Amino acid sequence: MKIMIMTDMEGAAGILNFEDWVFPSGRYYENGKSLLTAEVNAAVDGFFAAGASEVLVVDGHGCGGINPELLDERAMLMSGAPRPAWPWGLDRSFSGLAFVGQHAKAGTPFSHMTHTQDFQYVDLSLNGVSIGEYGQLALCAMELGVPTVLACGEKALAEEASALTPGVVTVSVKHGLLPDGLDDVDAQTYGRSKLSAVHISPRRARGMIRAGAVEAMRRLREDPSAFRYPDIRPPYVLQGVLRPSGSNPKRKFRNEHPTSVIAVMNMPARCEPVRPLKSGRRG
Repeated sequence: MKIMIMTDMEGAAGILNFEDWVFPSGRYYENGKSLLTAEVNAAVDGFFAAGASEVLVVDGHGCGGINPELLDERAMLMSGAPRPAWPWGLDRSFSGLAFVGQHAKAGTPFSHMTHTQDFQYVDLSLNGVSIGEYGQLALCAMELGVPTVLACGEKALAEEASALTPGVVTVSVKHGLLPDGLDDVDAQTYGRSKLSAVHISPRRARGMIRAGAVEAMRRLREDPSAFRYPDIRPPYVLQGVLRPSGSNPKRKFRNEHPTSVIAVMNMPARCEPVRPLKSGRRG
């Protein structure tokens, strides 16, 4: 059985903020890569222990989140986005899709380092269903007939994954402490606003992730129908609302494709300004 693991940094235990931990200029960036790679190795080990024949690790963090030297030697590593980007190398040859280090979507209360792609998004939705980075790839997997079997990251992501893809095995390694309600702030402010969280020990997190991977493989072998997707049917309409950023005002876009989730994810976002509602006069 062939498994793909999509990775990101912000959902890993011990990753505390953007400035220090997830950018190359950060003083703890290499530490952050080590923390994520250790979580990924735990998942890789669990998948192989439970019968996987091949594991592909996809480095989904823009500037790189995996330390190749530390990666489990049994895994293959893909870095750099393909063209077109979606579905990030996933195809019908895979038996399952997993996520490690994943964060919740923009606007999620009590999430940590919250965003969708970058700090500009207020919301992204497919056929009216709000999604984040997890949902973008999971719904591409839906189109390919590949079940999403494991979601590891913060508690808010685990809840998001369970709601969107029922039956997925989830592992929570930290939880955010702050509400949201920040739809009207600009991108720069939003990026500084969701940085408080309680983390479990990274070592404990790795044990939980390994156990989660083993359980996901068991479920995949014994009852693959347990992994489900929402009833979203074509045509597919992808809509986004973006915050003010720099000289750009609040914007929105709408893309539609008659048959394919993957195709609509790959369409360029041609934004237009969100015009404020005119208040009517009373009396």
